[in-house]
Amino acid sequence: MENKRLVELEIRYTQQQELLQELSDVLYQQGRVIDTLRVELDRLKLKLEPSRPGGRPPAGAPPHY
Repeated sequence: MENKRLVELEIRYTQQQELLQELSDVLYQQGRVIDTLRVELDRLKLKLEPSRPGGRPPAGAPPHY
């Protein structure tokens, strides 16, 4: 009886370890996606900056009347 309970606890522990590793992997992947999106957002901000009021037009842009 005690041996069966110990085996069940070991199985649960192993399953929890596997789940914890899966969650860790997902979290790592999401972190990489977030980093990529931040870089993309920064690029877009720089690209849109000249179109903001008071922003500088890109070099060589024709004057607006």
